[in-house]
Amino acid sequence: MESFLKSVDDRTRLAGANRLEVLLFSLGKDQATGRQEVFGINVFKVREVMHAPGITRAPDAPPGVEGLVSLRGAMVPVVNLPKFCNIEPESPPKIIIVTEYNRTTQALLVHSVEHILRMDWNDLKVPPPMLAHQMGGLITAVTELPDGRIVMILDVERVLSEASSFGKDTDEFAELEALDRTVTVLFADDSSVARKQIEMTLDKLGVRHISCRNGLDAWKRLEEIADQADMAKKPVYELVQMILTDIEMPEMDGYVLTRKVKSDPRFVGIPVVMHSSLSAAANIAMGQSVGADNYVPKFSAKELAGALKPLLDKQRNKELAAKT
Repeated sequence: MESFLKSVDDRTRLAGANRLEVLLFSLGKDQATGRQEVFGINVFKVREVMHAPGITRAPDAPPGVEGLVSLRGAMVPVVNLPKFCNIEPESPPKIIIVTEYNRTTQALLVHSVEHILRMDWNDLKVPPPMLAHQMGGLITAVTELPDGRIVMILDVERVLSEASSFGKDTDEFAELEALDRTVTVLFADDSSVARKQIEMTLDKLGVRHISCRNGLDAWKRLEEIADQADMAKKPVYELVQMILTDIEMPEMDGYVLTRKVKSDPRFVGIPVVMHSSLSAAANIAMGQSVGADNYVPKFSAKELAGALKPLLDKQRNKELAAKT
C-alpha cells in the first residue's frame, strides 16, 4: 500500500500550480442509511497506508480515539473515523492512514482506500450549507468524480481538535501581549478550527482581522479593499497591514493567492505570511519562490505572534518614514 506515495517535491510542484492529489477512502456502508460515502484527504499529509496492526486500548483516551499503535517504535494515536463521523459500518474498519498534521503524527482508522485522484484546487468547492451541517461541520470541501459520486474532503484539523487535546492549549494565548497600535490582518484558512485559533491569537494581540474561508474568498475581499482604498485615495496598506494565508484551500490555494498579491502593484508593501501544517522544507521553499515574507508552521500561538510582530513593526516604521 505504500507504493502510491511519491516524492514530496513532486507534490510541492503540484501545489505551486494550484493542483493536488487526493487519496480517496471509505468509512464503510452505513447500516442506518445504506450509503457508502466517498471521503478524501490530501496525499501531501499522508505518510503511509497500511492494514491496522494491533491497537492498544487506552482507558483514558479522548472520545473518538480508538487507542494507540506502535509504528517503528513510536506510539501513535488512532482516531476511529467511522465512529467519529457517527457511521456504523457493516464490518469493522481495518485500514489506517498515517498522517502528519501540525507537526504531530496520528493514524486515521478507515474502512478501505480506493485510489489517488489528481485535480485542481478550483475543482474543490466550499460545501453547501445542508451538507456541511449534515456532517457536523467536518467537511471543508467537496468535488464530483467522473462517475457522479461526491467526494467530501474532511477537515482533519477539526477532527483532531475534537477527538483529542490537539489545538486546545489555552496557556499560550494567556502569555501573549497586545501590540501598542491598531493594525488589520486579513487571513484565509478553510479549516474552522484553524480560523478560530488565528482569531484567538489576533484578539490577544489586539489586532483587527478579516476572516476568509479560502484563497479565492481572500482575493475577492482584497480587491474590494483595493477599490475602497482607491476611492479614498489611499494606498491599500493603510487599510490592511498584513495577509496571513493557509496553503491548502479549495478554489485557490495559498501559493496562488500569494503569487497574485505579490504581482499586483495595488498590494505593494503588504507582507504575506504563510501559515500551514505543511512544514517540509520543500513547502517553505515554494512559499519563498512565490514571494511569501515568512512561513509559520501550525499551530503555535507564540510562534505565530512571533512571526507577525516583526513584520508589523516593519510596516509601522515604513508608515512613520513616509510621514516625515
